[in-house]
Amino acid sequence: MNGSEIQTAFDDVFDQALVFHGFADYMRDYDVYIYATADPRTGIPPQHLRYRFKHCVRAATTSAVPPQVWKRSLDERLVDDEQRADLDGYVWGVRWQVLYPGLTLVADSPDAQQWSHHLSLPFHEATIETNGHTIALVFSDLIVDAIEPGYAPFAVTD
Repeated sequence: MNGSEIQTAFDDVFDQALVFHGFADYMRDYDVYIYATADPRTGIPPQHLRYRFKHCVRAATTSAVPPQVWKRSLDERLVDDEQRADLDGYVWGVRWQVLYPGLTLVADSPDAQQWSHHLSLPFHEATIETNGHTIALVFSDLIVDAIEPGYAPFAVTD
């Protein structure tokens, strides 16, 4: 995808739910799993999507939760959505993050330009901002796939 196509793919999931992110099991590409919904009145069914950032040479994740909220969010019961009833803190157990402000391409990224030069491939830099994390990626391409609900990228096989 070129930069314009990537930004369109980013815009398509603005304000949706990020449910998991991390390197693919072979450790080259970075995957972001998204649950996308529309207003039920549209009749458009929800989708589970995988955004695969190909040839990811940098993935940096930092917390978007401020220190004063972290301080109230250390209780282990906050990792279980059903046990959080009377607790005041960030509820980790909801198991998703709001893609807001969302995904953006970094214009004229020096890191992307450097990798483009070294590998003779176009590279891009993206920032993914949620209410839980900020993720910075440098990658060469993006592939968007619809996946089945319950897809387990790291399933153990015999």
